[in-house]
Amino acid sequence: MDNPKHGRTLLSDPAGMLPAHFPPFFSGLPFTARQVGNKLTWLLAAGEIRQLLQGVYVDAQVPETVALRAAGVALLARPGKTAYGQTAAWIHGIETTALNSDSADRVPLQWTDTATDVVEIAGLSVTSPLATALHLAKHLPRPFALSAVDAILRSGLVKLQQLQTAVEGHPDVAGIHQARQIVSHADPRAESPGESWLRLRLRDAGFGRPTLQIPVQGPNRNYRIDMGYPDHVDNGRRLGLEYDSDRWHSRPRQETRDEHRRTELESFGWHIISVRRPDLWGHYPALELAVGAFLSTWPRLPRRW
Repeated sequence: MDNPKHGRTLLSDPAGMLPAHFPPFFSGLPFTARQVGNKLTWLLAAGEIRQLLQGVYVDAQVPETVALRAAGVALLARPGKTAYGQTAAWIHGIETTALNSDSADRVPLQWTDTATDVVEIAGLSVTSPLATALHLAKHLPRPFALSAVDAILRSGLVKLQQLQTAVEGHPDVAGIHQARQIVSHADPRAESPGESWLRLRLRDAGFGRPTLQIPVQGPNRNYRIDMGYPDHVDNGRRLGLEYDSDRWHSRPRQETRDEHRRTELESFGWHIISVRRPDLWGHYPALELAVGAFLSTWPRLPRRW
């Protein structure tokens, strides 16, 4: 592709046709620090390159793709090994924690020589999206397992029925009980990790499965509530819950907009509980108690996470 910033063409080199002395920075391919030597600090400071993952860099103008991530991991790959787990998830474009996920230093490197369900991407052996989803469901902490599985389903790389079939037919090995529970909760309609975590908290507390992405038609505009219990009515109101991330809901202008939105939804017969990250990861069960009070149901306590 043409690079408008530098006026050069970025090339791919799958057959290794570029001369050995050709600077990798100008090829559009990922490279290690050793390949550019003492130019690395200058190129980073000038914004010419960016870190793709720890120890691997790429031209700042090159768009990040599955193939690019695989090529970057391939530079660090162990001979004869297959990338799996969180490494495979990152290559496939799936967040596995969603906490500080923007840092390239946090991409884990996990290898195996026992994988059977693999695909080849940019010359790298990687576990398939289905095998990756199953591994994450078994081995990640429960909230991250659900948000990662939801993300894989949302991406369209794996269908829920495929995952259900795979987990039910899987041998009884370590983590499979958790995986079956996670898959039973999984839903491709979750639009963010926070929504997945919130849904898991509700289910852990013993509340029914919430309805996701609830449309609400107003006189002047339409709304969509992250999740809720539209069939339960208390004093003419229904319960909706929304996860408000710090990124999109922390500035005064954003908070004013959110308050106006909640007020309008209240006028349409919805009681909205706004949930922030501390509400999900703190120790006090205020969320469960608030939901239980509206649903007239005592939550299952203590909290599981």
